[in-house]
Amino acid sequence: MSLENHYSHQSLKKEFQMKKLLAVTVLALNLVACASVNMGDAKQDAALKTFTIASDKTGVYIYRNESMGAAIKMDVELDGKPIGQTAANTYLYKEVTAGKHTFTSKAENDSSIEVDAKPGTLLYIWQEVKMGFMGARSKLQLVDQVQGQKGVSETRLAASK
Repeated sequence: MSLENHYSHQSLKKEFQMKKLLAVTVLALNLVACASVNMGDAKQDAALKTFTIASDKTGVYIYRNESMGAAIKMDVELDGKPIGQTAANTYLYKEVTAGKHTFTSKAENDSSIEVDAKPGTLLYIWQEVKMGFMGARSKLQLVDQVQGQKGVSETRLAASK
């Protein structure tokens, strides 16, 4: 191997190592660049995870227990009024009056679900996150108590309005 080829090979090797380092750095930054929302009080979070409700009220948990779309905050509305934002592994909690109410998740799409609130009950809405065309999409789904409590237990309380 000539001296010129040796230096050329060394230069290519260094260039490859730099590109590899850059790719690893970009990947690491993407993993840490998760969206953050204002968080609720830790004591209130713990109290809400006892899953109790007064006999004259209905409690609704809207939870997002997955990392898909972690860099995206999603606005949540109750009957057309903003109640807060979710990010990966967070939940919102609202007490509502008896009757029909509509929850809407706003992302690349709007996903709405109507619930019929009964006094003395807890409802669990899973905010499933899906890959969209330009960003994350969401789908709200009413889930049973076992799945809902497991999902809420895996998340932290986000601040509600």
